[in-house]
Amino acid sequence: MTFRQFAYRNVIRNRRIYAAFFMASMFSVMVFFMYSMLLFHPKIEDEFLREFAASGMIVAEIILYIFTLFFLFYSMSAFLQARSKEFGLLLQLGMEKKQLNKLIFLETMLIGAVSVATGIFFGYAFSKFFFMIVRELLQLESLPLYVSVKPFALTIGAFFSLFVIIAMTSVVFIREQKIIELIRGYWKNDELQSYSTVKAILGIAMLLFAYGAAAFTSMNVVLALAIVLPPLAALGTYFFFTHSVLFLLHQVRKRKSLYWHPYRMIAVSEVAVKLRENARMYFIVTIVSTVAFLSVGTLTSLSSYTGQFREINPLSLIYSSEMNNPYESDHISLLRKELEEQGLSYTLVPFLIKQQTSSFSRNSVDILRESDVNSLALALGSPLIELAPGEAMFIPYSEESIGNLKGKEIQTVLEESNVPIKIHGVYPKMLFPSMIIGSNIVVVDDIDYRLIDEPFAGRTMLDSSYKFFAFHVAEWERTKSIGLDIDSQVTNAIYDGGFTTLPFYFENPGLNYSVIRATFSLLLFTGLMVAAVLLLAAGSFVYFKLYTGLERDKRQFDVLKRMGLTEPEIIKIVNRQLVPQFFLPWGIAMLHSAFSFLSLQVIWRNLAEVSILSEMILVLIGFTLIQVVYYFLIRWRYIAHVRA
Repeated sequence: MTFRQFAYRNVIRNRRIYAAFFMASMFSVMVFFMYSMLLFHPKIEDEFLREFAASGMIVAEIILYIFTLFFLFYSMSAFLQARSKEFGLLLQLGMEKKQLNKLIFLETMLIGAVSVATGIFFGYAFSKFFFMIVRELLQLESLPLYVSVKPFALTIGAFFSLFVIIAMTSVVFIREQKIIELIRGYWKNDELQSYSTVKAILGIAMLLFAYGAAAFTSMNVVLALAIVLPPLAALGTYFFFTHSVLFLLHQVRKRKSLYWHPYRMIAVSEVAVKLRENARMYFIVTIVSTVAFLSVGTLTSLSSYTGQFREINPLSLIYSSEMNNPYESDHISLLRKELEEQGLSYTLVPFLIKQQTSSFSRNSVDILRESDVNSLALALGSPLIELAPGEAMFIPYSEESIGNLKGKEIQTVLEESNVPIKIHGVYPKMLFPSMIIGSNIVVVDDIDYRLIDEPFAGRTMLDSSYKFFAFHVAEWERTKSIGLDIDSQVTNAIYDGGFTTLPFYFENPGLNYSVIRATFSLLLFTGLMVAAVLLLAAGSFVYFKLYTGLERDKRQFDVLKRMGLTEPEIIKIVNRQLVPQFFLPWGIAMLHSAFSFLSLQVIWRNLAEVSILSEMILVLIGFTLIQVVYYFLIRWRYIAHVRA
């Protein structure tokens, strides 16, 4: 048997241990390859969102590569530790350290070659399906499958170099140990190591403080907390697994009513040993899972914004014009012409908004006419209003303002024109997008509106009013190609710093929606793929540790069987040992994510008044179901091996 054949048979013999390692590696290669296929796709070169798609894929591939490097390095070190007895025997039989290093290198590269080849095969097989999804997200006419050397070369070069790095560095774990240490094996003793009570309490206190700060934060401090809390929570999590868990288990062992219970004594003792041995691994699993949850949760919250986009932007086209705007007539005619060419029915409601000073607040107030507001409300299917002379009503500038202004009554005088009005309540729905018109705007009766004939203090009549053209289009998502020339003028003025001198403003929510929807959907899809790799790796860490100690566990359960424990009793002990190992890191990660989402909700409320509660609950429930399925799958295989 040649040396290469010996390395090959070693891999085949340990295929059960290498299974999760191989699957995670292959999946990483597959995702990386599909992103590379999109990155080099010739059809996207001059298409919509090309730069964004390329940037997103590059960032995703960098994240995947760095994490896969870390994951494979950690996994390989775990495998080598699990096989330490085997390596010790080989060295005792006369194998040189140089030969052992070569053996490990060949085994690693063999697994790497198969992972890369299989990952590329499945990546190319699923690329067509991947392109179909991306085509819908980016709203491209076509995104066909293609053949190019570039994605193949990038993937092969990236991952072969990665496996070479892993193969050359992982042997350090073997080279630094003596033969007697290798023969002793991975599990050296089953005694609980000492822990620091101070660090144990400090770890719990850090986590509680981070949770409390995240739950009760406000917009004033949330950005500062976003810098402080993550490292604090990470350090608290490390102390929790290395000290706090041992401290809590010690408290359980001290209470005979809890500890001296059938099967519980064996389960708690075994869990304590495994948590001690694998504390750092559980810390890593928690952090990796948290990153995956937060990535998907944050990107899902972006998609939540698109879902509520229409409520935030009730109008289809918006054109605001100063009284001396020379482009107004041409622009309105152009918009109407383009709508008609697209076959889109629309309703145009022009507003003349006047400005006056309120004697109550001493601030400027934008005044709308009741008949104009009712015309827009009728087009939008919103309730009409009826005002008597002298009465007025607030127009909400945000969803939150509806609740704040509801039931509020103010008696004031529009000073310049000396028109007394009584403002009562607020219109129950959003008529105008936030930030498009002023935050201090009221609607008055038509008679009172005609009485407002004096200019705003310190201004001329032309400067005291402005026009607002509200377009309502039932098929508003089809308006993305309307007014592109006008929109480009506004965009160029913003980039050139001349926006303040522009006599008009134009906004097309349909165009904005198409860009935002495509952008956020692509981000979410990319994030889901990366999160899938992270979660698969996090679950694989637990899998590795279970199977590296499988021989020890089998001997332990053989002893228990000889002592008289039945099969159902053995399974009950297995369940009590596996549940903490699977769900303790997962539970801590869920808590980290849940409280982080509370802070994220504060940010979204302030930026766009969007609620992400339902999306966050769905994300957490979805990941929990995935973990439960993964637990029962691993439990099934673990029990089968223990029984063998």
